[in-house]
Amino acid sequence: MVVKSLLKFPPLEEGVLLKRYKRFLADIELGNGQTVTAHCANTGPMKGILYPGGKVRVRYVDSPSRKLSWSWEQAQVISEDGSPCWVGVNTSLPNTLIGLVVQEGLLEEELGVIACVKKEVTYGREGRSRIDLLLTPASDSQDSRKIFMEVKNTTWVEKECGLFPDTVTKRGQKHLRELMYVLPDSRAVLVPCISRSDVKSFAPGDSADQVYGQLFREALCSGMEVIACCFGFHQDHITWEGKCSVLKSQPLHKG
Repeated sequence: MVVKSLLKFPPLEEGVLLKRYKRFLADIELGNGQTVTAHCANTGPMKGILYPGGKVRVRYVDSPSRKLSWSWEQAQVISEDGSPCWVGVNTSLPNTLIGLVVQEGLLEEELGVIACVKKEVTYGREGRSRIDLLLTPASDSQDSRKIFMEVKNTTWVEKECGLFPDTVTKRGQKHLRELMYVLPDSRAVLVPCISRSDVKSFAPGDSADQVYGQLFREALCSGMEVIACCFGFHQDHITWEGKCSVLKSQPLHKG
C-alpha cells in the first residue's frame, strides 16, 4: 500500500501537555516557554493517549469569533515497538478524513463508485438521529442501495489493536441500533477512523463497554459492514495509511 498525503495544513506548533481539565481545556507549554490554554475537542477519557508531560501539537487561529485561539490537534505516544507515534486528538477531523477517502475512491473496492456524498442526514427509527455520511452509488453500480456510514474516531490501542469505544457510550450504542434498522433495504457501514499509524487490527472495546461489544457483534450478524481506516499524523499533513483487519471481539492479553 502506497502512503498518500490526504490533508495538508500550516505547520502545527509543538509543546508539552501540562494538564487537561474541564473536559474541553488543556494547558500546554510551547517551545518558547509560553503557556497557552487550548481547546480540546475530545471530551472522552482519551485512554492511552493522555499523558501530562508528553509532547503535543497545537494549532493557532487568530479569529475574534473563537474563545480560545489554540486547538489541541495531536499527541505523541510510544508504540508497541518502542517508537514514537503521533495521534490525532481533534474529534472534528475524522468525518472530513473519511469523506476525502471516499471522494478519492480509496474505498471503491468495498463501496463501489460513489456518485454523491451528503453529511449529517437525518435518519433512524424515530427520525431523530443523524448519519455522518450518506452515500449514493453511481447509477451503474451492481448494488444500488444507499450507504449509511457512521464514523468513529479511534485512538485507544492495546498491542497494536485499535479499540472503540474507550468508555461506556450510550450514543455509540444507539448508532449501532440505528445502523441495524436501515438493513437490509440500505447498506450500513461502520468506519473506525484510526487516528494513528501503529495499528494492525481493530476490535470493539469490550472491556470499556460490554453492551457496545454485544451490539457490534449483533450488527455484524445483521449485515453491517466494518471498514477500519488508518491515518498517519504529521506536523503539516495527514496521510492515508490504508485499511486494517477487523476482529469481532477485543483480544485478551496476558499480563
